[in-house]
Parts: sequence; structure tokens; C-alpha cells
Amino acid sequence: MKRVFQTVLGLLLVVGILASCQNKPAKKTVVEDKKVEKPVEWSRNANIYEVNIRQYTPEGTINAFVEHMPRLKEMGVDILWLMPIYPISEKNRKGSMGSYYAVKDYQAVNPEFGSMEDLKNLVNKAHEMGMYVILDWVANHTGWDNVIMEEHKDWYTQNEEGEIVIPEGTDWTDTADLNYENEDMRKYMTESLKFWITEADIDGYRCDVAGMVPTEFWEKARLELDAIKPVFMLAEDGGHELLVNAFDMGYGWDFHHIMNQVAKGEKTANDMEAFFAKVDTIFPADSYTMNFTANHDENSWNGTTEERMGEGAKTFAVLTFTMPGMPLIYSGQEAGLNKRLKFFEKDEIDWSNLEMAEFYKKLIALKKNNKALWNGVKGGKLVRIPSDQNEKILAFSREVEGNKVVVILNLSKEASKATLEMGANAGNYACYKDANKHDLAANLELDLKPWEYRVYLK
Repeated sequence: MKRVFQTVLGLLLVVGILASCQNKPAKKTVVEDKKVEKPVEWSRNANIYEVNIRQYTPEGTINAFVEHMPRLKEMGVDILWLMPIYPISEKNRKGSMGSYYAVKDYQAVNPEFGSMEDLKNLVNKAHEMGMYVILDWVANHTGWDNVIMEEHKDWYTQNEEGEIVIPEGTDWTDTADLNYENEDMRKYMTESLKFWITEADIDGYRCDVAGMVPTEFWEKARLELDAIKPVFMLAEDGGHELLVNAFDMGYGWDFHHIMNQVAKGEKTANDMEAFFAKVDTIFPADSYTMNFTANHDENSWNGTTEERMGEGAKTFAVLTFTMPGMPLIYSGQEAGLNKRLKFFEKDEIDWSNLEMAEFYKKLIALKKNNKALWNGVKGGKLVRIPSDQNEKILAFSREVEGNKVVVILNLSKEASKATLEMGANAGNYACYKDANKHDLAANLELDLKPWEYRVYLK
């Protein structure tokens, strides 16, 4: 869903503070007596792919998407994040098809997409292929005709007149705000989260506006989910505390906005270095940041990657795969998606030209095969390489267990002559594109084209 307050929460994310967006007491106590074992080992060198079922195929069904899974496996995709697959509420619906995030029933499959058996088949096939499946979860609010509303009005936030309200500070008129002061509602939500693990064997969740739900709820729910099977949990929005004991990965909204601003010439490579320094001091050492150039929100509401990043789009994609964190690919990016997909209507992705598939395949292989680029504490620390063009050039190295990567990016629409002080990073490397050998001198003189990127490894 489009977050009208994303930028605000994003800034708070950097400083590790979460301001409550609702008129509810925030319960933020961290569960100290029990610790979850996270993250799951299979996530260590993984990437994530967001699946927009409605727009993926002409049919817009789970089974039609399954036909694309061998292609995604060939590309190297690890985690399939399915946007909400639940029935969509009809009351107060936006557009003719409604928002995925206005849930009518937490324990059913949207009949427009298929059946429970279809979903189970998708998950089984993914597991057979060595991939994992996480579902999009909407814990903060429901649609206005959700199956729980008629019998459990007290599970919702109400105004002084006793009327159920929409989430405070939003324009989400198609949703009703849930009241997390109600313990019975919490139990129902937790049981619903467990339902999809026991019934469909899914591997975790991406949790919508996780910061609008009390951290305590997530921590307790995580313990119950892990008791069934170890899961992978991704939080949209929220503070660093969500990553302490509830979630494995959080959205990299702040860095995404910085990339958009650098693309426009409003910020520089130095702003990126400042961001990395803040993240190192704020977030748990073994938590991940999800890095992306597009997702469903950005594509539908703020513009395509080409609109926002122009000729720098590939350069920023390379950065998301080589900086600390897990890279995301959104549906259609491997086909050069260059249109804003409608959010409340049918709007198919054009798969006629998979022009970017090989580009992403190489980046995925790079990340999988070089431990310096792995996630969390398993990967190498980002160390910037100084340049006489520091505002334009972002150069850095990452190294762990004898694996090393050197990344050089011209984050400018202008050509640049630059000298990098390589120091201990000097030496012989292979180019990730073609494996040709290169000798990187201690004072490396470069002549870089606009938005040129170079990646060297050993």
C-alpha cells in the first residue's frame, strides 16, 4: 500500500526511533527471556523477488504464475514474496478490483487467484526447486467486510462515538484499524499467521507497515511461528527494535530515497557513506536491510525505475546487490518494466522481451558465489575507498574469509576522471562481467563514463 508517511518513518528508521502512527498505547517491550534463532541459514546469500500475482499474467492466477517459476529459478531467484493472496473486501473498495491490503479473510485464498490447493502446489514446487515462499501479511488493518468485523467490533479501534475508524494519519478509506489492546484479537492474528505455515508450509512473512503494530506482538508471534518451523520475517517500515527479536530484515526505504535523490543530482556519494556509517551504529549486527530500485509502492505511485533513476538505473541495481543487505527484484524488472502498474485495476506486465534477465542473473550469481557479499555477519564490512572525486564516485571493498569484492560506481550523469587510493585493496582481480584479469594499482587512475560501474572480485 502506498505509504503517505514513508519518508517520515524512513528518517526515523535511521536514528532508530519509531513514532506511533496511531492513537493506541505503544507496547515496545523486547522479549528478553527467550531468543529466536535468526536468521535462517538459507537466507545468508539469498535474494528476494516480489510477485504481483494480479499483474503477472493475463490470467492473474497462482497457476499461471507457476509457469514462470522455472525461468525465475534459472535466473537464480531464492525467495518468492507473494503480495497478499487473501480475498479482497468489497465494501469501500478502491477501484474495480480493490487493494490486496484490504483483507476480507485471513485464512482463505482469493478466488480470483485460485484455491488453497493451487497455493500449496506453488509452495511445493518452489521447495522442490530450492526456493522459498513468504506471504505478505497485513496485521494493522482489515477490509470493511472482513469475516471478523460483524462479531468482533471490539477488535477494532473506535472513536468516541463508537465508530470503527481507518488507520490514523492515512487515506486508507478501504481499511479499518485493528485494536492491539484486545488480547483476543492478538490471539486470532497469531493463529492466522500459524495457519499458513501448518496448512501451506510457507517459509515466512513480509509484514505490511510492521511499525504500526506493537513490537511485543511481533516478538511473541515470532516465537510461536518458529516453534512450528524456522521462518524468515521481513518488516516494512518501523524502527531498529523490530529487528532485535522479531524480524530478520527491514526495508531500506532511507537508502532507496537517497538513490533517487542521487539520480536527480540532489545528493552525492558522500551522503551514501554517511548512511552506511549510521546503519553500522544503529542496527543489530546480524539483521538485514532489503535494498531495492523498485517495488509495488514505488512503481505504482512514484514512478518506474527509469522515471526515477534514468540512465543510472543499472548502476543503482549493481549497488543494491553489492552493498550490505539483501537485494530485491520486483515483478517485471527482468523484462525492463517501464510502466506504472495500476494498483486497483488489471494491468499486465509485458514479458515479450526479457532484456534485463541476464543482467540480474549475473548479479545474483556474483552475490551467491562470493562470501564477501553475503548477508548479515556472514558478509564483509563495507569499507569506502577514497577518491579525489568523492562526491561523484562511490568506491568500496568488502572482504571475508579470503573472498573480496571491489566496487567502483560513477554516480553521476557526467564522465569523470578519478584517482582512487587503493592502499591494501591494490592487486589482481577478475572482472565480474567477463572474468578478465585486472591489476588495480595503489593509486588507480580511472576514466569513467556517465553512470559507469565496475566490479572486481577475488
